[in-house]
Amino acid sequence: MNTTAWRGSALLVLAGLGMASAHAQDQGNCPQMPEGSGLTWEYRSSGDSDFCRALRADGSEAFGLYIARKSPFEPKRGNRAEAGVIDGQQMYWYKGELATRPNLEVRETLMELADGRVAHIWLQAEPQQLGATISEAQSIRFPSTRLSSK
Repeated sequence: MNTTAWRGSALLVLAGLGMASAHAQDQGNCPQMPEGSGLTWEYRSSGDSDFCRALRADGSEAFGLYIARKSPFEPKRGNRAEAGVIDGQQMYWYKGELATRPNLEVRETLMELADGRVAHIWLQAEPQQLGATISEAQSIRFPSTRLSSK
C-alpha cells in the first residue's frame, strides 16, 4: 500500500476511534524539538502507538512520524537517497512519491527505538525546501530511554 495513503488511513482510523484529541502544544510521546525551531507537535495516541505531526506557525506540516511496534513502511535499498543522523543514530532517507503531486519531494525513514517500537518518519517538500525540511526532521531528539543503541 502506498505509505501516503496508509498515513491518511491511519489519521481516519485515529479520528474515527475517538482517540486522544490533537493538541498542537501537547508533546505527548513525541520526540523533543530544539528550542527556537518554531515547530509544535500535533499528537494523537492509540494503544501502544503514537502519531505526531510537526507543524509550522502557519499550520502546514513540516514532517510527521508514527511510532508503533510495526510499520507498513519497508525501506528499499534502491530508493535510498540522502544519508543522515537523527539523535546520534546514522540513517538513510528513502525516496517516495505522491501520485497527485509528482513535483513534490517525499522522503521516509525508520528509526529503531529502545522499547522495541519503530518510528516511521516522513516528510514532503518542494524541491527547493527539501534540505531545510530534512534538517528540521533530523533535529528531533528521542528521550534516551526510547532510542535503541543498535
